Amino acid sequence: MTPLAAPSFVDLSHTIEHGMITYRGLPAPLICDFLSRESSRKLYAEGTEFQIGRIDMVANTGTYLDSPFHRYPEGKDLAQLPLESLAGLEGLVVRCEDHAITRKVFEGLDLRGRALLVQTGWDARWRTDAYFEGHPFLTADAAQFLAESGVRLVGIDSYNIDSTADGRRPVHTALLGNEIPIVEHMTKLEQLPDEGFEFFAVPPKVAVFGTFPVRAFARIRG
Repeated sequence: MTPLAAPSFVDLSHTIEHGMITYRGLPAPLICDFLSRESSRKLYAEGTEFQIGRIDMVANTGTYLDSPFHRYPEGKDLAQLPLESLAGLEGLVVRCEDHAITRKVFEGLDLRGRALLVQTGWDARWRTDAYFEGHPFLTADAAQFLAESGVRLVGIDSYNIDSTADGRRPVHTALLGNEIPIVEHMTKLEQLPDEGFEFFAVPPKVAVFGTFPVRAFARIRG
């Protein structure tokens, strides 16, 4: 019997680096030593040293997940999200270069229980000024359609899943209002097949917190 091929993994997250800007107007992360290796040497036996890092950042840094609490005071926070809504989800990639992505893009797809990842190609502009301007987004009608479709999670490789010109933020409102987590600022979705993979995006278990960076990744079945 021919052995099954081992599953392969694809990292779908941006690396968090000192000084990088994820979202215009929000501060960059400050990454430094709390305890340097040099300073640690006097605390341990000769030849033994450690580094303890320190990071100061806002929650919306790098590739991050929004929980319902991000939008709604009574919504589930990061600590309350069930793991089954974040890990081992059957994935589906939809590829679209439209500026305003409407429900027509998703009609006819089997979405129930799945992680829907929208590839726009906008991640190619990451760490450039072009990333912040004119980004692709989902429309309000698309969000309402997805909220009613039974989708489990929605991700996108763009600057925001909503149009930043719309202060109502209808996509966040509809999805998070239906307990559908959102992952923004994804990358490398072109490396995934349309189907046949599992998706994972698990943040730390932080109470009274709505958003946090994740190591989003996919496991492609062999």
